Amino acid sequence: MRTQNMNRDWIATARTLSSALPYMQRYTGATVVIKLGGHAMGSDEAMEEFARDVVLMQMVGIQPVVVHGGGPMINAMLDKLEIKSEFVNGKRVTDKATVEVVEMVLSGTVNKRIVQAINMAGGKAVGLSGKDANLMICDQTNPDLGFVGTPSYMNPTVLQDMAANGTIPVIAPLGAGRDGETFNVNGDTAAGAIAGALKADRLLLLTDVSGVKNKDGEVITELSAQMIRDFIEDGTIAGGMIPKTETALDAIKDGVRAVVILDGRAPNACLLELFTDHGAGSLIRA
Repeated sequence: MRTQNMNRDWIATARTLSSALPYMQRYTGATVVIKLGGHAMGSDEAMEEFARDVVLMQMVGIQPVVVHGGGPMINAMLDKLEIKSEFVNGKRVTDKATVEVVEMVLSGTVNKRIVQAINMAGGKAVGLSGKDANLMICDQTNPDLGFVGTPSYMNPTVLQDMAANGTIPVIAPLGAGRDGETFNVNGDTAAGAIAGALKADRLLLLTDVSGVKNKDGEVITELSAQMIRDFIEDGTIAGGMIPKTETALDAIKDGVRAVVILDGRAPNACLLELFTDHGAGSLIRA
């Protein structure tokens, strides 16, 4: 007869699983859109961890939808091909040669890497872009920026069909123009538009900061739409955090229940946010 040593780590693991039950019940059947970018895409280990988290979310009844960026990979390929970029007010001009590279990198290398990681973790992921099945129709954002688009019409039917079949969509932020053009879309903007079209329960924006911070540098764990407007006006929210919070406000206006800007560098950030009291970033509600 063999005796069992009740290791404290095992007991802690069991307690963690038990305490997560109410959250699992809360999110059963919920659609959660995840914008993947930054550190979580930077290494094979981080990608594998993210993929396991996504598969676990689906296993407990969540319907995950992944939208990804890929700016550093695009920059590396443009440099390799010796395609020089022009900038207007700090924003890259996306000409025809550049948008072809953007599509190749986002819909090809980056998208398939994420799909493969999720499939290797036991999920069933399929890659697509906003051009597929007219998911995301765009208008040109600014003629000075070239082929940069803003979503103007969303058709989420293909994503709903995939969810019904147990498939995890992995979406590259590209959109189709009304005349057949290809538009590059900001990853956060694309994720917000997709979440709004799906009336998602949560939009998780993974980034390389710990959340929205106050003037003292402390993370604000929960914000209202009015607080965000006030903080933008007084300069508390500035720089790259402005478009992220504006994306959150647009998504909420379109029917998303809540948006979380969270630290993608934290291990298991999505699970911390969804299944624990602690959370992992700044929660934004209407």
